[in-house]
Amino acid sequence: MSPSAENRYPAGHVLYRRLAKRFPRIVRGEGCWLYDDAGKRYLDASSGALVCNLGHGNAELARAVGEQAARLGYVNGVAFTHDAVEELAAELSALTADGLDKTLFCCNGGDAVEAALKIARQFWAESGRPEKRKIVSLSPSYHGSTLLALSASGRPGYRKQFQDWLVPVCSVPAPYAYRCACRGEWEDCPACSGTALEAALLQEGPETVAAFIAEPVGGASTGASVPRPDYWKTIREICDRHEVLFIADEILVGAGRTGTWSALEPYAVAPDFQIFGKGIAGGYAPLSAMVTSRRILDVLAEGTGAPLHNQTFSQFPVSCAAGLATIRQLKAHALIERCARMGEILLRRLGELLEHPNVGDVRGRGLLVGVEFVEDKESRKPFHPSLRMAEGFTQAAQAAGLVVWPSSGYTDREDGDLVLIGPPFTISESEISELVRLFRVALDATLETIQNPNGR
Repeated sequence: MSPSAENRYPAGHVLYRRLAKRFPRIVRGEGCWLYDDAGKRYLDASSGALVCNLGHGNAELARAVGEQAARLGYVNGVAFTHDAVEELAAELSALTADGLDKTLFCCNGGDAVEAALKIARQFWAESGRPEKRKIVSLSPSYHGSTLLALSASGRPGYRKQFQDWLVPVCSVPAPYAYRCACRGEWEDCPACSGTALEAALLQEGPETVAAFIAEPVGGASTGASVPRPDYWKTIREICDRHEVLFIADEILVGAGRTGTWSALEPYAVAPDFQIFGKGIAGGYAPLSAMVTSRRILDVLAEGTGAPLHNQTFSQFPVSCAAGLATIRQLKAHALIERCARMGEILLRRLGELLEHPNVGDVRGRGLLVGVEFVEDKESRKPFHPSLRMAEGFTQAAQAAGLVVWPSSGYTDREDGDLVLIGPPFTISESEISELVRLFRVALDATLETIQNPNGR
């Protein structure tokens, strides 16, 4: 295929993720770099969609996937089990909090969120308390694009066209200090302290609430915002007091991304459900995991006898083999520890951008850093949505040879612009320097376009 081929709608037969964009055709990847068919290379500063934790072109992962496919490609999980799923579940059990040792493997994060929410509802119904059916989540937040997961997501722009199809969900403000009225400075702030959850439960009636779902560190909706140290202990205490199940969505922030296997680890808090995805299989096969305990599953075992959630590719052998190889490689090469060390360097270097008048905040943990753009630094006023700042920056970055993960429209006003930086755990210091250099180039180009839209 010629490098000049038009990889965009309506040419060809692919339904592209964006219908007004030409897509470079990537032909190979190596470490932190991607290469297209025209010979251009891109520094992948977002690990794809925060997926390729171990980098591109990983021969060890590719070999594990190929060997599993040659030995056993597929079996029906309702009828059989197999080595890959048994070994992966055991490895995962050793990494999760005490008591969380039963895992359902799905294909993507949304599937696993749906599974956790449905099983939480089933648990209460089979416990003789069917009135506990409501979900509480944070706003802003994002948990997936399937309808139940989207219902639980506090993203007005994503929900708007599907509102009539969504389940009503109670929302409480996320611990997003940069956008909070207290700016992270009030000890008793309901949002930043977590006490907003208790107020919401009392208003809804805790006897009607099945589960609370949240990301332990902010994902795309709050740009790697890190809650204060006591936040999750407060949340756990509130959930326990009102008999509400706590679901930790670690699809984006878990599997080592924030410098520990679980983003909850530093807080010494155990949820009732823990969900992993994205980087759990290194990008070599679609995989997510919903982990829970016997306390939950014993009720189901004594009732209907099965979780009421299934899919054709649950416990898929090839995906499980990719997950097993990923976890073993993370351990063998101490890559999570490396992620924590390199994350300190990345946060420090990106922190240099705070000198720029349109960079409002740089925050994060491990190799997950959010950079938030503002029109006015003092007031923290966002750019007007019509300027499409995050999208424009992402395009300018790609043109410069840098791949980032954008987010926009995440506030109640549907404004706000940020990008997430989350390179593979294998990134070097020299590549971090190049990342920061390219970021500056892209930011200058984006602001030039905003200030001179007609090129004059």
